[in-house]
Amino acid sequence: MDYRILGKTGLKVSRLGFGGIPIQKIDAEGTRQLMVRLAEEGVNYIDTARGYTVSEEYLGFALEGMRDKFILATKSMARTKEAMAKDIDISLRNLRTDYIDLYQVHNPGPKDVEQVTAPGGALEALLEAKAAGKIGHIGITLHSVELFRQAIELPWVETVMFPYNIVETQGEELIKKCAENNIGFICMKPLAGGAIDDASLALRFVASNPSVTVVIPGMAEEKEIGQNIIAVSDASPLTPDEEKKIGEVRDFLGTNFCRRCNYCAPCTAGISIPAVFLMEGYYSRYDLKEWALNRYSQMDKTAADCIGCGVCEERCPYDLPIREMMKKANEVLKR
Repeated sequence: MDYRILGKTGLKVSRLGFGGIPIQKIDAEGTRQLMVRLAEEGVNYIDTARGYTVSEEYLGFALEGMRDKFILATKSMARTKEAMAKDIDISLRNLRTDYIDLYQVHNPGPKDVEQVTAPGGALEALLEAKAAGKIGHIGITLHSVELFRQAIELPWVETVMFPYNIVETQGEELIKKCAENNIGFICMKPLAGGAIDDASLALRFVASNPSVTVVIPGMAEEKEIGQNIIAVSDASPLTPDEEKKIGEVRDFLGTNFCRRCNYCAPCTAGISIPAVFLMEGYYSRYDLKEWALNRYSQMDKTAADCIGCGVCEERCPYDLPIREMMKKANEVLKR
């Protein structure tokens, strides 16, 4: 396993980390089995969040007796001092630990950053928790290039988490600046939220960038751990054949696609927007037409129920034209 220093934190992290979103689909015991395997393989970086429903709780159970083998990172959407202090304490209880290595401000917008750093903002709680030994370091997670550019200049930011993958390379210049400024860069969405089918190719692409400190694909099965380790550990240059495949993925996906981050929720009409786009993808990209149509027809609400209010578009960190995309999905998937 290759290890890197996570910027200003000084923490020595494995190049492959563990993304804790998918464990919501399994259970606490299954999560423990994954942690045992990760420890055996030398993967020591664990990512979760207060917003990932049971993820912190499952990890708390799973890490009992082996907490010292991992560098633990979580995050909160709290913007005020009071709310952040409360979330930090909840995270500590859920994770069954007395310290968290990295605590991050989760996906703030421009106005949120102002609130976080203003008097009475979340940063005050983070700094107090750091002084008290509850957390070790402070980072930020983002989806906006402009906020990424601003974050690098903030003195309290020790790490930045940002999407980076074959089709989302808009942050490459800033990722390089992270390395130059000794800020740890954590790569999220290396498979573009599941849109990239070839996980090995996707991880090879990310790992070929020396400015990426750690990449955190979501994993819920032990077999994924072994496959991902092989992909990230291959330090050889990308081959002409791989470069060709990367070009094909870019041509196929473009930029207007759903990453299934679910920030658009809740839908005013009760539609699971990412699920609609997922079924459209199975229908259009993977030629699973009947399967996708059957699954789509069983949904309580479909694209046909969209009322065009646009609230989802205001929340989408990728500025997707969701209303137009829903119309297209309805045309494709309606019987």
